Amino acid sequence: MSFDPTAYLEEAAELLAELETALLELEENPGDRDLVDRVFRAMHTIKGSGAMYGFDHVAGFTHEVETVLDRVREGEIPVSGDLVSLVLAARDQIRAILDAEAAGEPIPADDDDILGRLKALLPAEARGAAAETADARPETGAADAGAAADVQLTYRIRFRPPRDLFASGTNPILLLDELREMGTATIVARNERIPILDGYDPEACYVGWDIVLTTDRGRQAIEDVFIFVADDSTLAIEVIDEAGLTEDAEYKRLGEILVERGDISNEDLMRALRGQKRLGEILIEKANVPPEGIEAALAEQQHVRAVRKKRQGQQGPGSIRVASERLDRLVDLVGELVTVQARLTQKTAAARDPELLQIAEEVERLTEELRDTAMSIRMVPVGSLFGKFRRLVRDLARDLDKEVELVIEGAETELDKTVIDRLNDPLVHLVRNSMDHGIEPPAARSAAGKPAAGRLRLVAEHAGANVLIRVEDDGAGLDPARLKAKAVEKGIVAPDAELSDQECFQLIFAPGFSTAAEVSDVSGRGVGMDVVRRSIEALGGSIQVTSVPGRSTTVSLVLPLTLAIIDGLLVQVETGFYVVPLAAVDECLEIPAAEAARCRERGAIEFRGVLHPYLALRERFGIPGSAPEIEQVVMVHHGEGRAGIGVDRVVGQHQTVIKGLTKVYRDLPGLAGATILGDGTVALILDVNGL
Repeated sequence: MSFDPTAYLEEAAELLAELETALLELEENPGDRDLVDRVFRAMHTIKGSGAMYGFDHVAGFTHEVETVLDRVREGEIPVSGDLVSLVLAARDQIRAILDAEAAGEPIPADDDDILGRLKALLPAEARGAAAETADARPETGAADAGAAADVQLTYRIRFRPPRDLFASGTNPILLLDELREMGTATIVARNERIPILDGYDPEACYVGWDIVLTTDRGRQAIEDVFIFVADDSTLAIEVIDEAGLTEDAEYKRLGEILVERGDISNEDLMRALRGQKRLGEILIEKANVPPEGIEAALAEQQHVRAVRKKRQGQQGPGSIRVASERLDRLVDLVGELVTVQARLTQKTAAARDPELLQIAEEVERLTEELRDTAMSIRMVPVGSLFGKFRRLVRDLARDLDKEVELVIEGAETELDKTVIDRLNDPLVHLVRNSMDHGIEPPAARSAAGKPAAGRLRLVAEHAGANVLIRVEDDGAGLDPARLKAKAVEKGIVAPDAELSDQECFQLIFAPGFSTAAEVSDVSGRGVGMDVVRRSIEALGGSIQVTSVPGRSTTVSLVLPLTLAIIDGLLVQVETGFYVVPLAAVDECLEIPAAEAARCRERGAIEFRGVLHPYLALRERFGIPGSAPEIEQVVMVHHGEGRAGIGVDRVVGQHQTVIKGLTKVYRDLPGLAGATILGDGTVALILDVNGL
């Protein structure tokens, strides 16, 4: 049988991300056993699936790394920074091997160096054993064939301790607690042996227990729990459910369970079934099955069903992988449908047919629901992006000899997948700049009265139709005077220019601008921050910087939720139509032609007692014709500022499907794309920040 390796490569990418996250958390909490198990399970799954899909080199390399991790699980090797660094290097090597094998290129030859340093951490006797098997890497299918994860089995355990159990000083509750720690356990007490009060011995143990346990531990581990009482007790352990079965495979019926457990004979069951009552009541009355037996059987049935349902949620049809190209195509089709729906609404309004109008409204409602559903499919938690920076911050802190704590907030905030994919590089630049220029070395921070460890915060939150992402550090901040002096030195601004603090902060986005005293591997070439601004503006977003010298710096990114469909305000100049993103619109107002002329002359408009920049679209795009007697103005916000855009007429709100511009118009400032109106007319989408 042949397998498509794409499925494994996608799974491996997720597992490697999980492995990196778990390792970084483990470095901060070296005593957390759950994190050790997470690391081991991720590595184990990569190994098993790699062997199954024919990635033999990955399976072999991972097998030897797993050997060291197993010693960590057993407590023979302590968790240390060096260990985490080596396993992270192994993780990077696995990624490199997968990329090379998928591309048919030579495999990077760093295995022996990484494995040699890992094996040096092993105890002496284990090191010798590992050396003997160093060349015996598993072939295809040899590494726990098909073991995509630790196998979980469900056991039925029947425990009947002796009556003199308490006399030996044994507390059965402690035994049951040990079972609970091994996995998911359902425990039912069997008290049918308890006599009436006259014959009751308070020092005797009359209770037994039926336990259903789902665990990845073997039968031997369960037997070890009862090792000191097994000889005098009645103990039965049997497997009743395997990991391959899901909820679709119906578990045994109540009667079958009771017969299998020995609580009833098959003859008694058949005789009882001839009655008309519920099976449990029938068995109590006609087969002398104690109520506790019925309760235990029902508990087992419910336990196994719950385990299978949970397993199905993890492996089954609860979620599916879909190629991003298919999602993009779906959104394109929804966009076309939105356009057609707009045409239908326009024609219906002209026809004035009540029945047709009702149909058009229903189509509009369904189209909006379909649009919202299609867009929600593309939404991805921003935590999938933020999580990647834990490793970057850790490695940069070591390279720069700094102590930095990364704090992530709002990881659950969702953003369009396309935006997230294009946001990675700008955020990398911002994080690296904060680490290099912002956060000071420990000695400098201590001298300034700050904690030795700096703090870098990545924050995401919804802001209307946008998402606000902030990169904050508690470092040295920005000095406006120094920024201006550097800009003058590089000829970016004139020596006599008067700049506000905010304008000085914006200088860091000028091409070629850098305040670094020397060029390093991290920054200092003046390349990056101007690219960051262009990247954010290309996404239809904006970027702002605020800083308190000596205390902090915050870079704020305002990004649209999606790049596919937006709500806009449709405006008109002469015969041309334009769309202003509704999220940027504050208010609309009207001004007489004479006042509009004065606004155009001075490039400013007074609004609520404050002067704001003013731009007439007719002049900006060189549109011929005369301005109307009453000019309409759309007040918009961009970053922390406001501006007025003069148009002939405000048409109204319009649901806009964004279409890209051709190469001829793509780089024109002030335009973000185009859309098609209901009557087939093309309208240009304005880029407020570009204007």
